[in-house]
Amino acid sequence: MAADTYAVEVAFGMPYKQHLIALDVPPGTTAREAVALANLPTLFPELPRETFDQAPLGIFGQALRDPAQYTLAPGDRVEVYRPLLIDPKAARRERAKRQASGTAD
Repeated sequence: MAADTYAVEVAFGMPYKQHLIALDVPPGTTAREAVALANLPTLFPELPRETFDQAPLGIFGQALRDPAQYTLAPGDRVEVYRPLLIDPKAARRERAKRQASGTAD
């Protein structure tokens, strides 16, 4: 690692595959820039590039309001969040209906 860079990580996962990419970035690098540097589309070619270009991001489980403006600190782990397949409220309603009718989950 060069003296004018510091270590961060970028994490993304699907149910069948996960990657944690270690990067050395210059001071001033934003969360969105780190995701671009991680080159996730090459690791997940089955997903459209927009999955990563516009995805919500977080740092250690805390969602970022503006990832293009958030400047990373040494040791930060940028998490790329994938879109939900089903609304959590709808999933709870469906689960409650199944439980009420005696159908297994």
